[in-house]
Amino acid sequence: MEIAVGYVFAWAVRKARRVAGRADGEVDRGLDAGMDRLHDLVSSKLGQDPALERAREEAEAGQEEPSERTRRRLTDSLEDAAERDTAFAEAVTELVRELQDAAAAAGGGGVSASGDGQAVGGNVNVHAESGSAAALKMGDVAIGSIANPPQPGTAQG
Repeated sequence: MEIAVGYVFAWAVRKARRVAGRADGEVDRGLDAGMDRLHDLVSSKLGQDPALERAREEAEAGQEEPSERTRRRLTDSLEDAAERDTAFAEAVTELVRELQDAAAAAGGGGVSASGDGQAVGGNVNVHAESGSAAALKMGDVAIGSIANPPQPGTAQG
């Protein structure tokens, strides 16, 4: 459902840009049509849900992504609706799949990340050998001997 939230918000951002006259010159029609269908489906199911209204407000204010709170609330609303209505859940899942396919065909790959995340569209190979460490993203790492490491069974203090 989080992917659906992303597409619903992207629809609202695109709409706000068009209203403001900032739409891209060449927009992929298949992706737009799919986003319209997903937005219509979600809007008809959630109606005046406060989380959906807040997402629209944030998009109209120029945010590229919903706030974390709005994302959580809208995800919760969608998950609740999907739990209560399996036909809705299946329709959302199918539309998200179609949107991901359309994004990949348009060269977007449907890849996105927010916050502290990383997104990769394609293959990634991370390899470490000979006592080294490898990662796409890594915090503090100590490799090699630590001076005077604690011995097993000795008191730590």
